[in-house]
Amino acid sequence: MNILYIYPHPDDESFGPAHVMSCQKRLGHEVHLLTLTRGGATKQRHKYGYSVEEMGRIRNREMFPVEKVLGLSGMTVLDLPDNALKEMDPREIERIVERHIESVQPQVVVTYPVHGISGFHDHLITHAVVKRVFADMKERRAWLRRLAFITLKEEDALKSPHFKLSGSTGDEIDCIVTVEECDIANNLKALDCYATFQETIEKSGIRNMVGRQAVFEIFQENHTPPLSDLFEGL
Repeated sequence: MNILYIYPHPDDESFGPAHVMSCQKRLGHEVHLLTLTRGGATKQRHKYGYSVEEMGRIRNREMFPVEKVLGLSGMTVLDLPDNALKEMDPREIERIVERHIESVQPQVVVTYPVHGISGFHDHLITHAVVKRVFADMKERRAWLRRLAFITLKEEDALKSPHFKLSGSTGDEIDCIVTVEECDIANNLKALDCYATFQETIEKSGIRNMVGRQAVFEIFQENHTPPLSDLFEGL
């Protein structure tokens, strides 16, 4: 099977589904990643005295080893305006996302849930754009079957030591994927690739939050009990 993850920033994949991506690739699936921006507007740039453009180039380079660590089938990093997707005509972003989905032809697409986990507006816009494109394309492309949102259990979101996070209730969770220790190790290695972002990574406590299970909502599907695989039933 073929799966495409779509996120706005470098490291979004490593803060989220990197262990699942590692697991899916290890099991023989095609795993692709589309990142919409280079992430240059991060406040971390001030620590190094970098401009937005310089920080974007550096964070882009930091992503290259992530592709190797996770064994991705393909990775594309665009240069849309970081921290400013809200200023773009959403139709422009939709056209870009649609072209990429057409090129990859995944059965499953994954992005942020409606709350964006952190609530950051780039996350929320990415959710809305991907959902809009999926809903339109699913009517025209038989190979496009499922849209999923990686999320957190509501009780786990409340455990974050430094950041206010949102999660999903038990009733909203449609899939729980269990990974192996090697996949967790690959997730931690992927986080290590972001040398300029280590301060934020440590502050977030994300290393202690990467566990054997990852939870997903599935758009317009309701599974009780939850599925154990994002491809189950397709």
